[in-house]
Amino acid sequence: MNISNQNEQIDGQSIQAYQLGKTDRAWQNGYGTQSDGQDTNGQNQPARKLTTDAKSIIIYFSRSGSTELLASKIARATNTDVLEIVMDDSYPANYQETLARVNYERENQDYPEVKMQVPDLGQYDTVYLGYQIWAMTLSHPTRAFLSVYGSQLSGKLIAPFMSQGGYGQGDSVQQIQAILREQGASGNRFANALVVDGNKVDQADARVTQWVKQIRS
Repeated sequence: MNISNQNEQIDGQSIQAYQLGKTDRAWQNGYGTQSDGQDTNGQNQPARKLTTDAKSIIIYFSRSGSTELLASKIARATNTDVLEIVMDDSYPANYQETLARVNYERENQDYPEVKMQVPDLGQYDTVYLGYQIWAMTLSHPTRAFLSVYGSQLSGKLIAPFMSQGGYGQGDSVQQIQAILREQGASGNRFANALVVDGNKVDQADARVTQWVKQIRS
């Protein structure tokens, strides 16, 4: 099922999420989830809302739309800046092809390269960092982003949010912490992670509201 969320937008663009509406049985923990072959940007431009006075920013990667939908709900609750992580080489629309590529990247420590303009992140106090759980750990595009720009996140509150396929957050937060240390970032604080099943992100409004309230308190 391909659901176009006409009432859900990010950076003024409608969001498509390919697994919404599927039962847990049909979804199979995300197995087989297709995408548009351009990491949500087949019909959209990469989300990029930057202002001069915001103190928080949502930075996210989404292959098939679930994490992007979650990011849009956080954006609506916070009215903050938004920056989508873009890869030099998008992941295939076909799930099996994506899985083969991801396995190769992991086994060979050959992670993708980001292709995007990143602003000076110094103005932000809080970074809402959105990603997926792949093989019970941090998705590769997020790892790639942090490996290049992690030094700019020093001293910031990191609020991780993620879509996952039934196995929880894995060691993803620990991986973020390790990469930031490797990049020389220090003084970071971490909020409790928001973890949502990828086929149920459209039902997460109340959880998002509560989570954002906890971070801001």
